[in-house]
Amino acid sequence: MLAFVLLTLLAGQRPLWAAAAHGMVAAEHELAAQAGVEMFRRGGNAVDAAVAAVFATGVVNPSSCGIGGGGFALVHDARSHRLEVLDFRETAPRGAAAHMYVRDGQVDPRLSLRGALAVAVPGEVRGLTRLLRDFGTLPLATVLEPAIRHAAQGFPVGRHLAEELHRHAEEIRRHADLAAIYLKPDGAPFAEGERLAQADLAATLRAIAEGGEQAFYEGSLAESIARTIAGQHGLLTAEDLRDYRVRLREPLHARYRDATVIAAPPPTGGGVVLEILNVLSGYDLRGAGLSGAFALHRIAQAEAAAFHDRARFYGDPDFTDVPIARLVSQQHAAELRREIAAGGTAGAAATPGQGGTAHTSVMDEHGNAVAVSSTINTGFGSMVVVPGTGIILNNEMDDFSAAPGAANVYGLVGNEANAIGAGKRPLSSMSPVLVLRERAPVLALGGSGGPRIITAAVAALVNVIDFGMPLEAAVAAPRIHHQAVPDRLFFEPTLAPALVAGLRKLGHDLAPARDLGAVQAVQVTARGLVGAADPRKGGVAAGW
Repeated sequence: MLAFVLLTLLAGQRPLWAAAAHGMVAAEHELAAQAGVEMFRRGGNAVDAAVAAVFATGVVNPSSCGIGGGGFALVHDARSHRLEVLDFRETAPRGAAAHMYVRDGQVDPRLSLRGALAVAVPGEVRGLTRLLRDFGTLPLATVLEPAIRHAAQGFPVGRHLAEELHRHAEEIRRHADLAAIYLKPDGAPFAEGERLAQADLAATLRAIAEGGEQAFYEGSLAESIARTIAGQHGLLTAEDLRDYRVRLREPLHARYRDATVIAAPPPTGGGVVLEILNVLSGYDLRGAGLSGAFALHRIAQAEAAAFHDRARFYGDPDFTDVPIARLVSQQHAAELRREIAAGGTAGAAATPGQGGTAHTSVMDEHGNAVAVSSTINTGFGSMVVVPGTGIILNNEMDDFSAAPGAANVYGLVGNEANAIGAGKRPLSSMSPVLVLRERAPVLALGGSGGPRIITAAVAALVNVIDFGMPLEAAVAAPRIHHQAVPDRLFFEPTLAPALVAGLRKLGHDLAPARDLGAVQAVQVTARGLVGAADPRKGGVAAGW
């Protein structure tokens, strides 16, 4: 039965979870979760805790996110019952053009992955300060204290960062400013447990604490960023930084079983999450006829169908007409189910990358809830460090479609809707989600891992809503992933062998894949506020 499969936990690991009465943080590092709890203890709310945790994550998991990147926040304000999406996704510099990575008629993927030409305008600082100003209660200087402390005094390198440093060590050595921070004097990467300090980043964070967002987007810091990019033949300018703005967007809503699922709209992956759930709403996943491999088969088909739509229709809604109301409608879900029944979905062959990104979920006793996803894209972003600042700049330009039909590093294929354009925001897989019952949030979640974020979020939601799993089991259970291109079903090796055999018998081209995303989630339960952090990335849940 599927319930048995999904309850199977990762071999040799236990989910990291906690329960508390006042506030709960699920984050990708213990120190980030503790930063959030520190804000609760100082009288802050869920948003104060989330902003502190995200800033701290950028210090202790710098390969995944940081102030040189961007992201999205989905927030529920308990006092007003207001739901809001803050889009602080990076934007293409004003000098960007549709075919800027095409050389001799072919896309050169190196140009959008590493180096100054890969850098989009960072949005994180402006986004987090706006989130704090609109929904928080504590001063910016207060919520930045943990991040500054860990950057200045150092912290023990965690498992995830140690793995990323080892994986990218050769490439880091080719970037002197990056190597000066993240490699030891003998050129070796820091190992798990060794202490890493980032004095320049601490000074930058202090400047932001004192001067607010203007300290990053104007003045000497902005000039240093622009000068670094210009010196390496990139496009981002001081004017791009000065003119960056956060977008406020209306959340998407969908009814799934007995719950209302709230997701962020394009350019996030939230619409794709809702498409998948809408398709699954037409199947009885708990029924005897949809047990075991056949239920996973249906989930995979729903994922592939929605990812086809992603490639065709999704992009920055400020630049392209995304038919999102139709895409997340029940009518469209019925059309996709008919297509599935007729044998639809296919794709070319490519293997998606693992991806960067970090996610933080926070809820408090008053009913405030926030899910924040942030990223610099792939591991260590562009690998461009602004000298003297400790800022690692993103390589978010790779999330655009460099040419129609060309795949990015994750194997995702896009079309004109996601073509590069000056001031445009690239399509993202980040998918912060809230679940409501009777207008009150009962679950906040999101994840990291490139396109696997979308399917990991769906898996956790199905596990909780359809199968009533405890949150910690729902997050840790083995996953599958199908993104249409390639036409291949990826599965975690801990999936039961009988189910793997069943999926193969149903005609899937199968490939094992380690760690299909990492989900951080908080839920309202009879135990109080429960947080679950994904063991795949060494996350931690902590509460007060």
